Amino acid sequence: MSEIQRVHSTDRMSRIVKHNGTVYLCGQTAGDASWDIEKQTEECLKKVKGLLEEAGSGMDRMLSVTIYIRDMKDFAAMNSVWDAWVRELPKPARACVEARMARPEILVEMTVVAAAND
Repeated sequence: MSEIQRVHSTDRMSRIVKHNGTVYLCGQTAGDASWDIEKQTEECLKKVKGLLEEAGSGMDRMLSVTIYIRDMKDFAAMNSVWDAWVRELPKPARACVEARMARPEILVEMTVVAAAND
């Protein structure tokens, strides 16, 4: 049976879970919910990048990304930031859905599954 590693765990969740060469990230949101969709998207991607690197992976190893946005009117603006970040990367499978967020000022949240480098 392979080991499951849980990193940055709280009573509710782990920010990173590694199992069988796969990295799972919990939902990432921007640090400042007063920012617009572009800035929140950029901050989510910076957090994703940092957590993937900490887990022994990277943006080029993303397998699947689910993006939750509060309002589909922000879809094009969010995609402009996303497209710039992934332009030179292998493209992961991706879904984007409109969702009610935990707090109304959160405009975007991302969950990521990636391959580890091990």
